[in-house]
Amino acid sequence: MAKKRSGGGLTATQQAAKFLGVSVLAGAVLAGLALPAVGSLGLAAKGSAEGFDELPTDLKRPPLSQRTTILDSTGSEIAKIYSRDRTVVDLKDIAPHLRKAIVAIEDARFYEHGAVDLKGVLRALNRNAQEGGVSQGASTLTQQYVKNVFVEEAGNDADKVAQATQQTVGRKIKELKYAIQIEEELGKRRILENYLNITFFGQQAYGAEAAAQRYFTKSAKDLTLGESALLAGLVQSPTRYDPVSNEDEALKRRNTVLARMVQHGDITRDEAKAARAKPIELKMSQPKNGCITANSGAGHFCDYVRRVFLNDPAFGKTEKARSKRWDQGGLTVKTTLDPKAQSSVNASIEKHVHKDDKVATAVSIVEPGSGKILGMGQSRPYGLGKNDTEINLAVDDDMGGGAGYQPGSTFKPVIAAAGLDRGMSPYQRYSSPYRMKYPSPVNTCKGQWSGSAPVENENRKEVGPYRMKEATAKSVNTYFVSLISQIGICPVTDMSKKMGIERADGKDLDQVPSISLGTQEVSPLTMAEGYATFANRGVHCTPVAIESITDAQGKQLSVPKTECERAMSAKTADTVNALLRGVVEDGTGKQAGLGGRDSAGKTGTTDNRYAAWFVGYAPNMSGAVWVGDPNHQVQMKDISIGGRTYDKVFGGEVPGPIWRDMMTGALADKPAQKFKNVKIKDDKKDNRKNKKRPNRNNKPGGNNKPDHDKPDDNPLPDFSIPPDVLGGGDGGRGNDNGGWDFGR
Repeated sequence: MAKKRSGGGLTATQQAAKFLGVSVLAGAVLAGLALPAVGSLGLAAKGSAEGFDELPTDLKRPPLSQRTTILDSTGSEIAKIYSRDRTVVDLKDIAPHLRKAIVAIEDARFYEHGAVDLKGVLRALNRNAQEGGVSQGASTLTQQYVKNVFVEEAGNDADKVAQATQQTVGRKIKELKYAIQIEEELGKRRILENYLNITFFGQQAYGAEAAAQRYFTKSAKDLTLGESALLAGLVQSPTRYDPVSNEDEALKRRNTVLARMVQHGDITRDEAKAARAKPIELKMSQPKNGCITANSGAGHFCDYVRRVFLNDPAFGKTEKARSKRWDQGGLTVKTTLDPKAQSSVNASIEKHVHKDDKVATAVSIVEPGSGKILGMGQSRPYGLGKNDTEINLAVDDDMGGGAGYQPGSTFKPVIAAAGLDRGMSPYQRYSSPYRMKYPSPVNTCKGQWSGSAPVENENRKEVGPYRMKEATAKSVNTYFVSLISQIGICPVTDMSKKMGIERADGKDLDQVPSISLGTQEVSPLTMAEGYATFANRGVHCTPVAIESITDAQGKQLSVPKTECERAMSAKTADTVNALLRGVVEDGTGKQAGLGGRDSAGKTGTTDNRYAAWFVGYAPNMSGAVWVGDPNHQVQMKDISIGGRTYDKVFGGEVPGPIWRDMMTGALADKPAQKFKNVKIKDDKKDNRKNKKRPNRNNKPGGNNKPDHDKPDDNPLPDFSIPPDVLGGGDGGRGNDNGGWDFGR
């Protein structure tokens, strides 16, 4: 007599031998396929015998795809994301009624046979032959489990899913071979546990736990007898027996399961009668999947986190590998998002810009020194509805954003930093007339730029000479055009790159003088990151959105860390901080001041007012605000934003207050840190005196002699360059009338 395994089944070897040695089992395969046995038996037998031993010996059992949970920095949930809604649980956490119901309806002899149920096969074969068609199959729970593994392994690849479920003899034999192996390796209890975690119960629910939550809003361990019978009945055909759309069929199927349980001694007739007497009482929970369900207005940040995972080699060598790992799920992703900062971002956006306005706003907050993204939001929510968008207006194109927006005068501090870091004095003075020609030629990284076009300031009253502090506070265009002509373009683009300020479309910054007016499109996250370098005293840190990731087994995955490098000297950064404090204290950004806190920043308004900016920072937080039309078509003149009408939108007027309100809330529980004090004397009186006494050097061919009317503590000489000496240039990007109107 053959030696029996626990539960009465034959050993794996005996099962294989019996399969290969008994010719009727070739037809049995057809029965398991739920195909007629007529005319195919001989061919199937031959193919089975020849192909069986060629199959691989090990079945890959991939981790089951589960929910991924995204958390903020305090551990509160932002969103759940899944390819398949599943929560894997131990068998002990599944109600005994459901375990018994599944066995009773799907494979009543589960504990008595091995991988294949010979009695069941013969019974099904005989029944199908008698009826001349398909009426009964004979796949065991183990075989069903193997098929589900193939489907799981196929993931979202439609072709692979079709291959995994195709009704062919070859696939059925492959399934059977692996079933024999699984029976030997796992045993009945583990097979049942795996089956209950992998199988599909309809309504987007995979596995018993997700099904219990979906239909009854409870854990699988708390299911009643009637609820268990209902779920067990779904497995054969989740659509046909769906209690939501086909209650009558679901009720009949539930009662069939109860009858089978009585037949196999799992429950008494009285228990079944009591369960049948109850109607189906669903307590459905709607699936919450994806960033569209994110809390705290963090839908776009949620999507940014997903893209970080899919783009970073830390999570897989190839894009395909990373995508498969993300779809597999089961991850707990703790992010850098600060709930207080995010709440403040949302409140400020809602206060100042409406989702149905002609223009939108997008903001980002970054922590200097760590690169942590603390807040991210926009006035147009994440989604597909009216006034919604899946485009993240705060980030670069490759991370789900657009082509970016011209930063206008918020780029001027980069030019100032480039000059200061090369030894220029903050008392550097230029004649800075209202209107002048672009300098030409101007040195670039690979030669020189030449051209011809005028450039002018925001209004006619802005007439120099100016030094750096007042020119920065007033955002004087002609001053910074003169500055870039002196140091060249290459130091500016190099400084920009060191600070992390790069074009949103991924291209290199153009080597043209108009860069001084912020003509090259960037994203709010980029600008917040760049200005954080000033706050961090010259050290740039790359932005990060993920603090930690734990997989389904509790293992910590390696995550990308911020990379910090010095972009400029601490002295340069401290000096820029002093310059930009003047902007919020007595310049174009007065409406963005933070009261008693040290803060600094810069306004920006682009040509024709397609975009307006405020980018600023405290020592421990940097934020950028953009307002404009993502399509670059709406000019912000005579426009209603947030219920208020504006004749003309300036960077300090709409973005400035948004920045002030969001930063005030975000910093509420943070220490009021101080900048390192660098005193730059006010030169207003000196400018007025020079306007009365014309600079003798301001004439064609002037020799640019040093101006000795500077403060005594100025360590370096300064001088004034007349516009006629600078020559002309088109800036590389002129408007229709040949000039530029980039100002505050």
